[in-house]
Amino acid sequence: MQYSAVRQFSEFLCEPLETEDYGIQAMPDVSPPKWHLAHTTWFFETFLLQPQNSNYQPFHPRFCYLFNSYYEAVGSRHPRPERGLLSRPTVAEIYAYRAYVDEAMEQLIKEKGDRPDVAALIELGLHHEQQHQELILMDVKYNFSINPLFPAYHQPSASVQTPQSKTDQSLSLEFDAGIHSIGHAHEDFCFDNELPRHQVLLREGKLHADLVTNGEYLEFIEAGGYQQAEHWLSEGWNWVQTHKWQAPLYWHQDQGNWYEMSLKGLLALDLDQPVCHVSYYEADAYARWKDQSLPTEAEWEVVAQDQSQEGHFADAHHFHPEANPAHHQLFGDVWEWTQSPYVNYPGFKAAEGAVGEYNGKFMSNQMVLRGGCCATPAGHIRASYRNFFPPHARWQFSGIRLATHS
Repeated sequence: MQYSAVRQFSEFLCEPLETEDYGIQAMPDVSPPKWHLAHTTWFFETFLLQPQNSNYQPFHPRFCYLFNSYYEAVGSRHPRPERGLLSRPTVAEIYAYRAYVDEAMEQLIKEKGDRPDVAALIELGLHHEQQHQELILMDVKYNFSINPLFPAYHQPSASVQTPQSKTDQSLSLEFDAGIHSIGHAHEDFCFDNELPRHQVLLREGKLHADLVTNGEYLEFIEAGGYQQAEHWLSEGWNWVQTHKWQAPLYWHQDQGNWYEMSLKGLLALDLDQPVCHVSYYEADAYARWKDQSLPTEAEWEVVAQDQSQEGHFADAHHFHPEANPAHHQLFGDVWEWTQSPYVNYPGFKAAEGAVGEYNGKFMSNQMVLRGGCCATPAGHIRASYRNFFPPHARWQFSGIRLATHS
């Protein structure tokens, strides 16, 4: 059953954690792992079990307050920056909560799972949980990164060597000038912000076949990129100055050598791997330094649609934390910043009720990323998927692909 598989995978991701790891919140933007486990459970309890079963008794009367994320229609909630201050409920109670809700959900699926309205909400809840699976890895990595011991989430295998992929020079990442269609075009699941499909006007250009590597980004650093205001947007330069940025998040320099914090612990910086954990401001500054640009999300999607149809990226890594990616992949390596602000598509309409708060209300002061990353569930890898973060955010697995225009 898909429901059980998705729910079990969240718990599988937490198996490497010790009890002490479950409650850490190292900055306001991350959440403790136990909060993710509970919030995804709260979603099913709130939007399916309580509305569909008048006899259902919530596991705990205050969990709705603790584990509501941002749904105003549902009620008040515990402040996001304070999620890491709570020692209770315990990890054991959270797992008991999940088991309680799963048992009730299995019964609901048997009785009403074929109803279109119920099936649609179950599907949304599962995709929502998969988004939080990626967030668990993002947040654990950040939480571990502030620990002077640089603990590893999982240990690298000494017996397996992942070969470096070379760019297939026959790949064409060009897009023609003219009118193109973007947006989800199929009958399978998508999030509401991928709709409706609509037309866009593009000028001729191409995406670079390779992502920007650590070595290439290091050239920017060594050329004084973080000390030269002319490369930066004004707000980006302010972040550089205020937060003392000198390199991507998780980079460390010791006695002239560069290291990078990873889910495998602190490792020597691999110059051939795609640069990761850069903000939009850093991606844009690098592009300006190279006298190039980031692609728009429409340009990226038009190319991705063509490559998906031609099957060039069928070997993309899916949910393999920090695998060595192929530099030419558009899917499944690092999230790729675009120069597009996160706004609604023409004709976009949020769903009615609380679930309508899922995406639409965040369409302000954020930038779009495309392509998925090594921690993205395979079912979320598609040409139309729109991720979004504030331009200063760096803890997501985000990198850089440049574009040029004729």
